Amino acid sequence: MHSQIFVVRHGETEWSLSGRHTGRTDLPLTAQGEQNARRLAGWLRPIEFNRVFTSPRQRARRTCELAGLGAWAEIEPDLAEWDYGDYEGQRSTDILQSRPDWNLFRDGCPGGETPAQTSDRADRLIARLRPLAGNLALFSHGHFGRVLGVRWIGLPVIEAQRFLLGVASLSVLGYEHDRPDRAVISRWNAATNETFGSGSPLGADDPATTQPTPGARGGGE
Repeated sequence: MHSQIFVVRHGETEWSLSGRHTGRTDLPLTAQGEQNARRLAGWLRPIEFNRVFTSPRQRARRTCELAGLGAWAEIEPDLAEWDYGDYEGQRSTDILQSRPDWNLFRDGCPGGETPAQTSDRADRLIARLRPLAGNLALFSHGHFGRVLGVRWIGLPVIEAQRFLLGVASLSVLGYEHDRPDRAVISRWNAATNETFGSGSPLGADDPATTQPTPGARGGGE
């Protein structure tokens, strides 16, 4: 069976709360961000994960820890957020005052990554993930997570503007009927205050919703 990929955006930070672009800046989670990250554990605990990967940024690593998967996490540099360059720390509303037609997914950021570079990074990561079997967990960021989602299903990076990702959200990438030529998005931007089936973002009869076996890489306490 081909892998299912569970993509988690990190919990709230002070800058995500205020709408400031946070790429390289290494901010901690807020108290609310930590609370939401802990709620993710209830979703992830029933799932057996073969591998767990996280962005090097502390907001993603801490979300992974609080979600119960920190003990198995491997640092994956390609999961880092878009490099915003000169726009680091700025809000979209401020950028648009000087560049009214600016679109991150079309224009990129001066001094940072271009859309093509971010798309290539997502493609490089996907090429390494596709051969892996079983369930995989990825802890990443808002804009890069959106690029990863659209590239998974073969859409150009500009289409990421149509896929929102909230903080501490869970999305699932997979395949239709386990066919590698039919990549799909099974769930997108599920929030911890929502319920699906038996309280999981997956339906109760989803094959990924399995009880962990002894020693399995499931959720923590």
